[in-house]
Amino acid sequence: MVLHRPSGRRGLGFGLALVTMLLWGFLPLALKITLAGMDACTITWYRFVAAGVLLAGVLAQRGRLPALRRLPRDAWMLLAVATVLLAANYVLYLLGLHHTNPANSQVLIQLAPVLLALGGLWVFEERFTRRQWVGFGVLVLGLAVFSRDQLRAAAGPGEYYLGSLLVVVAAAAWAVYGLAQKQLLRWLPSQAVMVCIYTGCAVLLGPLSTPRRLLELDGVGLGMLAFCALNTLVAYGTFSEALVHWEASRVGAVLALTPVTTIAAGSAAHALWPREVTALAVSPTGLLGAGLVVLGSLLTAIGQGVPDGG
Repeated sequence: MVLHRPSGRRGLGFGLALVTMLLWGFLPLALKITLAGMDACTITWYRFVAAGVLLAGVLAQRGRLPALRRLPRDAWMLLAVATVLLAANYVLYLLGLHHTNPANSQVLIQLAPVLLALGGLWVFEERFTRRQWVGFGVLVLGLAVFSRDQLRAAAGPGEYYLGSLLVVVAAAAWAVYGLAQKQLLRWLPSQAVMVCIYTGCAVLLGPLSTPRRLLELDGVGLGMLAFCALNTLVAYGTFSEALVHWEASRVGAVLALTPVTTIAAGSAAHALWPREVTALAVSPTGLLGAGLVVLGSLLTAIGQGVPDGG
């Protein structure tokens, strides 16, 4: 099987991955507020509808809507897999977020880029240098330290375990989706891939959503829902383009920095809007774990040297 290869424009790939990381860092805070007035399936449906309509409009204006009739059977199968798994990721993550806090859910969802990085090594035959393997180990250690700290601080362990389990399953679904999307770049440009997936997810979640719940949201809820919808369009657009120019393993490593953004943004948001945003409980041990995640992510993303086995 012929595999997709990145363009080699590493600086652009890194920049796009960084934008994705920042947008996803702010996202769980907005989602947590929106969950107070709308269920997970409806929030996700609105996000996919808005992103799909906006992106389809842009592509139609440019005459770049995908010619799906020309796609081979393998591409259709990958589109189906990517669509189902991305929809599952969105809904499961929101359900998990409902049972835990933004910082914890964002750290646990970092299993997704970790699994994406491993998948890139396995499926696309990418390679880590020795320094990057060290960074990968530090990253995993940081995730473990942070998760243990959050478990100790959890008011209800049962609630924590349920939310954590849902987020972990969401992470696994996202990692497989990311690998499928990368392979789809063999047949379609990144924006064409995303408009197909957005549309498919909206169709899948339509029967499970309750659109009239939009009328029950207050001004803050509407603003947060709009932010979440635009976040879907921009963040997944930059993520898809990052995969065009950079290896999946390196993109995944940069995305592992996302919890740091969430912790910083959560602290700032609580100071500004204490009623809407709950303070994030992170002890010094938890901060140490987050720091290890940062260090490991950077080593994995930019480490250079001789690849193992070569």
